[in-house]
Amino acid sequence: MRRAFLCGHDAHSGQDFEHRRGWVETRIRELASVFAIDVAAYAVMSNHYHVVLRVDAARARGWSDEEVLRRWTQLFTGPLLVQQFLQPPQRALMGQAQLEQVQALADTYRARLFELSWFMRVLNESIARQANAEDGVKGRFWEGRFKSQALLDEQALLSAMTYVDLNPVRAGMAESLEDSAHTAIAARLAELRGQPFVPVQAPQAPLQAAQHSSAPGAAAPLPHLLPEQALACLPEAPLMPFDPTGRFAQAVPFGLQEYLDLVDTVGRVVHPTKRGTIAHHVPPLLQRLGMDTEAFIACADTFFRSFANAVGTPASLAQLAARRQARALRGMATARQMLSPRPERVA
Repeated sequence: MRRAFLCGHDAHSGQDFEHRRGWVETRIRELASVFAIDVAAYAVMSNHYHVVLRVDAARARGWSDEEVLRRWTQLFTGPLLVQQFLQPPQRALMGQAQLEQVQALADTYRARLFELSWFMRVLNESIARQANAEDGVKGRFWEGRFKSQALLDEQALLSAMTYVDLNPVRAGMAESLEDSAHTAIAARLAELRGQPFVPVQAPQAPLQAAQHSSAPGAAAPLPHLLPEQALACLPEAPLMPFDPTGRFAQAVPFGLQEYLDLVDTVGRVVHPTKRGTIAHHVPPLLQRLGMDTEAFIACADTFFRSFANAVGTPASLAQLAARRQARALRGMATARQMLSPRPERVA
C-alpha cells in the first residue's frame, strides 16, 4: 500500500496530487446519478474523504427492469443477455427462459443499486485505477475498507453534516466555508452565487491501465467496470435539497439558511485554543432540535469517534439496542451530552 497523501501534496515524492480531490468529488456526484443514493454532504481531504449519504431503497424498487439494466450498464458492460434485452429488435427474438434470466439479473442489480457497499466499491475502484494510470503503477491504492455509521435521527444527521462540512476548516486547510474546496457546503455556496458545479475530469487512461487495486480485506475485483472514458460521461447529480417542512423525503429536513448559519457559527468557534467556546448567539436550528449548544461545539472535533456503527439520540440508540437485543451501544454518554437538551437550571 502507499503511505502517502494520495490526493494532496506528497512530502515523500514532492509531487502535488491536489487535482485528485476533484476526481473524488466529481465521481461521488456522478455515481449518485446512477445509484438510488443521494448525497447530503462530503469533504475530500488529502488522504481520506467523508460523505453523508441517503439510501433510497423504495426508489430503486420502483424502477422497471429496463431502467435498472440501463443504469447498471452505465457502470458495467453486463452479460450478453442484458445487452440483447436493451436492444428492442434483439429483445423480440429472446425466449421465455432468456427473459427470466434477465429478470433475475435485474433483481440482483436493483439490490446493488441501493447498497452502500457497491456505491463505495465503484467509487474507490474508479479513483484507484485513475491514480494508478497517472502514476504508471499497479497495486493497492486505498489502505483499508471504508467505515460507515448509521444516522438514526435528525440530530445525528445534523451533527454528521456539520462535522463533514467543517473538515477542511478544522484541519487548517481553509479559513472559511467558501474556501473549503471539494466540500458540499462550498458547492452549495457557489450555487447560491450562481456559480454552477464544474466537474473535474481525470486524464484519459489507456484501457490496459484500468487495473483493480483492492484494499486489504476488500472484495474481489469488480466485474468489468467500464473504462474511465465511459464513466466520465455520467451526469453529475445535484446535492440533496433542503426542506425545513420535512415533507419531502429526499431532502435534508432543515432550512438551508439556518444550516449555513449553524455551520458558520461552529466553524468560527471550533479552534484549538477556543474549543467549547459559545458564540454570541445560539443557532436556532439547535434550539429547534433540542440540542445542547455548548456540548455540540465542544464535541464537534471528536464526534464520530465516540460512536460505534450507529449515531443518534439516547432514545434512538436505546431502540436500536433493543432491536439487536444488546444491553447498550457505544456512544450513549456522548448522545446524552451532545444530542439531548440541557436541563433547565433552578434559580
